Amino acid sequence: MYIGILLRLIFGYVRVEVEGYYIERFINICQNKKILIWNLKRQKGVKLYLNIGIKDFKKLKNIARKTNCKIKISKKKGIPFILHRYKKRKIFAIFLIIIAFSIYTSSKYVWNIEVQIEDNLQIEQIEEDLADLGLRKGMLKSKIETDKLINELRLKRNDISWIGIDLKGTNVIVKAVKADEKPDLLDNSDYCNIVATKSGIITKIIAQNGTAVVNVGDEVNEGDILIAGYMEGKYTDKRYVHSLGVVQAKIKYSKSEKIYLKQEKLRNTGDEEKKFQIKFNNFQINFYKTLSKFKIYDTIYTEKNLKIFSNFYLPISIVEITNKEQIKEEKTYSKEEVIELGKQKLSCEIEKDIANKENILGVTVDTDEQENYVEVCVTYEVLENIESYEKIEM
Repeated sequence: MYIGILLRLIFGYVRVEVEGYYIERFINICQNKKILIWNLKRQKGVKLYLNIGIKDFKKLKNIARKTNCKIKISKKKGIPFILHRYKKRKIFAIFLIIIAFSIYTSSKYVWNIEVQIEDNLQIEQIEEDLADLGLRKGMLKSKIETDKLINELRLKRNDISWIGIDLKGTNVIVKAVKADEKPDLLDNSDYCNIVATKSGIITKIIAQNGTAVVNVGDEVNEGDILIAGYMEGKYTDKRYVHSLGVVQAKIKYSKSEKIYLKQEKLRNTGDEEKKFQIKFNNFQINFYKTLSKFKIYDTIYTEKNLKIFSNFYLPISIVEITNKEQIKEEKTYSKEEVIELGKQKLSCEIEKDIANKENILGVTVDTDEQENYVEVCVTYEVLENIESYEKIEM
């Protein structure tokens, strides 16, 4: 049905007004004769508007006679009527030919690259790597070697487990699956120590294989040996082993910042101005000549690529530039408010580095109050496993 309507849009159709008391019978006969009609709209019970192709319109006369209905053309739509209307205008005909030729030529190039990552994950700099390997906007589709591109990208990156590239219209769709991060593992036959990944105070140490060289309560630094990769007994010599064990420590995450009592902040006034520009690939045309009328403003760029169909992009994009006016305001806080602001800000920053919030043992806030500011220091104590394996070079 949709294809039939599309063909009639191309070859022309008319908007017909049908008036009579037997409109339902009129519609039923059209359906029985398999005449395609669409966009039906009834008005006042005895009047109906519908669209029908040019060739099918002649069949309506007999149906209208049988049902005692009157039919009248209210609008004519489609390419044939447009060409007829402008058939004496050579400039329009030439312009139409240029547009058709431009669209045909554009269809041979890539004008949009869409990267889809499974589960909405992020793979950093994948667009830059694709560009380095030759996949860019404006290149001929015939020059894209998908298999070669996939293999080169897989060799270049180890954070991708699968990648596929599809060419649809002027759009290149790159689908990728991010690989799970796996820790570096040593072979069980390798001699190794267990070393600290972070600095902290040991709260638990279990040496399943190897010799523990620190005790509970000891303070260790990153890189220190916790369980050495050797064992020795009272009657046996030292022998090297592959260390195994669990080490937990109390880790401190700390951040500090000076928070001033008087702060200058920007506030949006609500006034804004919009400017536009058109981009033809890398060439742009600005539709504005003057600078912004605002003294202080925040600028937001929104670019929209033009397309004819879902995957047929054109080498044209419209950029909307929105300038939002801002004004500077000075606000004075009390020392209590400054401490709370500092605590909230620093806590948010620290918690980004903590993988498991359930292991937080406590939070302390230290302050150093001065005349113009308060220095706030927030410290988190977190219980974490800090063991990692380090091969012993013999």
